This record gives sequence, C-alpha cells and structure tokens, in this order.
Amino acid sequence: MAKSAVIDQKRREAYYTASQRQLIWARFRRNTSAMIAAGVLLFLILVGLFSDFVAPYNPTIAGADKDYTNGAPQIPRFCDDAGCSARPFIYGIKRERSVETNFRWVTTIDTEDRRYIEFFVRGDAYRMFGIPGNLHLFGVDEGYVHLFGTDDLGKDIFSRTLHAINTSMAVGTLGVLISFVMALIIGGVAGYFGGFVDGALQMVTDAIRVVPAIPLFMALAAFVPDTWSAEQRFFFISIILGFIGWPTLARRVRTHLLVERTQEYVLAARLCGASAGHIIARHLLPSFTSYIIVDLVISFPYMVLSETALSFIGLGLKDPVTSLGVLLQNTTSADVLLNYQWYFIPVLFFIALVMAFVFVGDGLRDAADPYSEAHK
Repeated sequence: MAKSAVIDQKRREAYYTASQRQLIWARFRRNTSAMIAAGVLLFLILVGLFSDFVAPYNPTIAGADKDYTNGAPQIPRFCDDAGCSARPFIYGIKRERSVETNFRWVTTIDTEDRRYIEFFVRGDAYRMFGIPGNLHLFGVDEGYVHLFGTDDLGKDIFSRTLHAINTSMAVGTLGVLISFVMALIIGGVAGYFGGFVDGALQMVTDAIRVVPAIPLFMALAAFVPDTWSAEQRFFFISIILGFIGWPTLARRVRTHLLVERTQEYVLAARLCGASAGHIIARHLLPSFTSYIIVDLVISFPYMVLSETALSFIGLGLKDPVTSLGVLLQNTTSADVLLNYQWYFIPVLFFIALVMAFVFVGDGLRDAADPYSEAHK
C-alpha cells in the first residue's frame, strides 16, 4: 500500500507540474480511435512524401505499359499449382480482342510465365526533395507489375495514387499555411485593438465567409489561361484555398485576444514600452498555441476536400498533375463502374486520409479542452 501511495503521489505531482503540451498529449494518448487514426495518417503522409521511391513507375507517362491498358490489378502470390517460391511473383498476361466482347481487350493469365518481384530496383528517374535518383522500393525482373491495375492510357494506378496523396497534401499544406498567417494577422490586429479597427476587419471577415467557393472557382477558371503550366495551376489553387479559408481561425484568435488584452501581463508589457506587434506575437498568441495547432489540424481535411472537389468537377488541378481529385475524375463514367472497378481504389485512400485527419483533429480538440473529460 505504501508503494502504491508513493506512485499515486508522483503521478499527482507530475500532473500538476506538467506543461499544457504534456497534458494534451496525455489526454490524446487515452483516445484509442485518435491514436489509430494518427498511425494511419502518419503512414499516408510518409507514403506520400516518399512516393517517388515507393511507387515503381512514373505516374505521368502515358503508355508506360501500352500492352496492358485498363488492366486489372495483379495480385502477388507465393504459391500456385506448380509449387511455392521464396519470392513473391505475378503471372504474365496475354491480351487479344474478341468478337464476343465487342472487340474489347480480353486478358488471359499465363500461369506458365512467372515474373518475380524484386526489391530496391532501378527504374524511372525522379527528383525527391531535390535529390535525383532512380531507386524504387520494388519492381519485377521482367515487364511491369500493377498492384492496382492500369488506366486507359496504361498508367500505373498504384503509382498515381501515391503521388496523388503527396500532391493533395501539398496543396492542403500550402493552403493551410496561407490561411494560418492571414488568420493570425487579421484576428490578432482585430482582437488587440478592438473598436473601429475590429469592426472594419470583421466586415471583411464576414464578406469572405459568405463568398460561395464553387461559383468563385467557376468564375476564376474562366480567366485561367490554358497555357498555364501544372506548377502555376497548383500554386493558384493553393493560394485561393488559403485566401478563402482563414475567417474561422481569425474569429477564434480575435475572441481570445479580446479577453486576454486586459490582463495584467499585457499592461506590464505596454508599460515596458513593448510595441503592439511584440505583445501580440510574444505574449498573446503563445498563450493558446495548442488551440491554434488543433484548429490547423481540423482545417486540413477541409482543404484536401476542397482541392479534391474542385479537381473532380474540372475547376482545379488537371493532368499531368496527379491529385486525388484528378484520379476521381476517371470514375465518373458508367463504363468504368461496370468494367473497370479498380479505378475506385484511390477513393479508399481519399476516404482514409480525410477520416484520419478528422479523428486526429477531434482527438486533439478534446485533449486541448480541460473540461472535456468531465462530460465522459
């Protein structure tokens, strides 16, 4: 009993002396669904960041496997009727057009043609983080391997999915950073000065909040030149998403600063001659940094959803840029739904990415709220 009492006493001391960040992490770890979602999210982020290495082929090259267009996924195996192998392998394929299928391609699996999967192979060249390379996680000793199948141009859907995650994450990151900076500046100035300045900035905030996103992008898409490169279109979409995504966070920053600006430590900073910018940046904003981080995580899936929706309806990114929205465009035809269901595989990754962000954001929000546990 004495040992147990000592342990409890140490836990209480650790609780009362812990920083806000440590308390949030302790509460977050007790949320099982949020921890699982964090693991899934971390995995998807790493896969996206290292997509050039993990993906076996260049996702933008049309006709990479011209003999296997609209091809079904190839599932690796270790055993078949001929016996087992220490290395995974896939079967080669034979394709021909048939009158019985209205001259569609008919794929026949050649069980006599084993193609062994190898790891750390040389393949298509790329630049990852500015470093050139051509090493890929896996490939086959002969021909191609398509874990998720191919599209109508012979592009590998597995490679395109991994690069699409990276692109959508990059658009979301840039959009969140832009909205984050604008929210801190506008919300910070409005909350600190109040009065006429606050009223004028709130009018601007309300005006941005009521602008419908889809009609706005339809109008902007009409003025975007067709000669724009993929990079120009990428930055354009990111900037627009950032410029229309800041009002919610700005209102929360404003509300916090309206309360905190009358505190004694703010008055002491003023008496010491600190400028308004110094007080906002060094005293007021750091007092609720954890809540700002939570808001950023929660807003991230909405940025990804916005990019995906815009690309899906043709107003966002387009080929040769590979994003989740661009991949979802290929699933809109009845022919794909009836004959090429593997086109929907990227949809599963899109759902997993958004749901992981949502669960992590909810977990962080509950962990940052000291009164949340009282309602459980």
